[in-house]
Amino acid sequence: MSSVDQDVEEILYTEDEIKQRVAEIGAALTEEYAERAARGEEIVLISVLRGAAIFMADLAREIKLPVEMDYMAISSYGSGTKSSGVVRILKDLSSEISGKHVIVAEDILDSGLTLTYLLKNLASREPLSIEVATLLRKNTKAQAKIDCKHVGFECPDRFIVGYGLDYAEKYRNLPYIGVLKPEIYQ
Repeated sequence: MSSVDQDVEEILYTEDEIKQRVAEIGAALTEEYAERAARGEEIVLISVLRGAAIFMADLAREIKLPVEMDYMAISSYGSGTKSSGVVRILKDLSSEISGKHVIVAEDILDSGLTLTYLLKNLASREPLSIEVATLLRKNTKAQAKIDCKHVGFECPDRFIVGYGLDYAEKYRNLPYIGVLKPEIYQ
C-alpha cells in the first residue's frame, strides 16, 4: 500500500465502478447528441481545471461523436476546504462557444456556487445549449439548484479525494474515489 493510499479511510467508488459510470454517461451523451452532430452542429466539452480534467478525458473517449475539448481555470476555494463563494476566472476558454452545444464535465457538485457562476458566464456567450455532466453530486443541504441530467454518483457529504479530486493538490492521481482521513486535513 502506498503512502497516499494509507491516507484514505474508505474507498467509496472503485476504479472499475468509475469506469463503468463514465462509459454509461458517455453512451447517453452519444445518443443524446448524435442527431445534432449529424446536422453538423458542433459540440464542445468543457472542464474546470484541475479537478475535472481526468473525468473529462475519460468521458471524451466514451463519447462516440466529434467533440472539441476546452478548459477553464476557476478559483473559489483558495487554500481551504470550503468554497469562499468568491469566484475568479484564472484561465478562460481558448475557443469560441457561440452557436455550439456545450457540455460541462464537472468533477463534483458540492455547494454549486462555482458552477452557478460558470453556467451564467457560459450562457452569456450564446451557445446553442448548455448541459452539465457531473461525476459526483454531494448530498448537502445548502446546494444551489442546478439541473444535472447526467450524474455519475450521489455521494455522501464527506471529504473525498481521488480521480482528480484533491486536498492541497495531492491525491488527484488515485484511480478511485475515497474518504480522506480527518487527521490529514484537520
